[in-house]
Amino acid sequence: MTGNIDVVVIGGGYAGVMAANRLTQRDDLTVTLINPRPTFVERIRLHQLVGGSDDAVVNYREILADGVRLVVDTVTRIDVAERSVTLATGGTASYDYLIYAVGSGSADPQVPGAAEFAYPIASLEEAQRLRSVVDSAPVTAAVTVVGGGPLGIEGAAELAELGRSVTLVCGEQLGPYLHPRGRRSVAKELSRLGVTVLDGPGATVTTVTRDAVQLGDGRGLPSAVTIWSAGFGVPDLAARSGLSTDAVGRLLTDETLTSVDDQRIIATGDAAAPSDLPLRMSCQAALPLGSHAADTVLSRIAGERPADFSKGIAAMCISLGRRAGVFQAAHRDDTAMGLHLSGRLGAKLKEAVCTNTVKQLAAEAGKPGSHSWPVRDATRQQRLQAKLGEALATQ
Repeated sequence: MTGNIDVVVIGGGYAGVMAANRLTQRDDLTVTLINPRPTFVERIRLHQLVGGSDDAVVNYREILADGVRLVVDTVTRIDVAERSVTLATGGTASYDYLIYAVGSGSADPQVPGAAEFAYPIASLEEAQRLRSVVDSAPVTAAVTVVGGGPLGIEGAAELAELGRSVTLVCGEQLGPYLHPRGRRSVAKELSRLGVTVLDGPGATVTTVTRDAVQLGDGRGLPSAVTIWSAGFGVPDLAARSGLSTDAVGRLLTDETLTSVDDQRIIATGDAAAPSDLPLRMSCQAALPLGSHAADTVLSRIAGERPADFSKGIAAMCISLGRRAGVFQAAHRDDTAMGLHLSGRLGAKLKEAVCTNTVKQLAAEAGKPGSHSWPVRDATRQQRLQAKLGEALATQ
């Protein structure tokens, strides 16, 4: 390929920014980042926004390379045949390569009343709206957080530390990812903060009303503010554009992160499903996925075979208010191990992760190609082979 090469990145989150920055290694690339907001959202701080201790946004000038053109708009369709994207404002943008980094958001709740009366928390606008609702509610008002994952735990702890009366409805288990030892530490700190934790059989929400939630075991809980943090979903842009997706809607790719439908489309971040074996949705996964997506594009431009993705995730960090947290160590296949750090040290590690994530994006902007990820997933190929064996066995 000769002449100038146009690369469009859809989505300005952790993975999209990392990919866009890394692409600026080549002077013959025009890199356009399309994002619906003019500022970068620190999604791992959204619970702090709700609690009032952070605004969870960073100016793109601080983390985006000078060579990246930012377009504030929303992509409504990808035209694979024409190699262009349609924008909500009515314009189009052509590409030679497309990086699909649309991220994730709140899953559509299937529980009756949840869409009408519960407040999701997975996006900037949702968290801002929830903060206004919480601020206007009496301090004594009952708050129910639905979802026992990291976002639910962090949101419940943040509000409880402010003196709110909080119940966390977890479903079957508090912190399903956590090792039992880490789970006990989280439960202990939530108890210290005064959070009522409901888990186990029957601890699922079946109905949400304006001032209550109904549980599967028949219990009814008064709830002036119901917060919904149960699960994540991805935008349906890929499916609407005729591209192959997994059951959740993530773009299906091979191990180089290239779409199974088109070698000019590369997916990254939460909305990517390499070999239908996606990584856990997290900013930890987003950074190495973002850098790898850029490397795949650069390899294809150079006429080289892109490398297979081999990075892994080795921890989960959960904040428990402003003064405590849990750092859960994990094996290289992203399964939790017995080792964890808690209390004030856990809080410091969590804050260090949040701060360092932004620093890594800024560092890549200043020196494209410098980002590296030390964790390797040595078991990924084994799991891929096992998945292939299971598929063949069912045929």
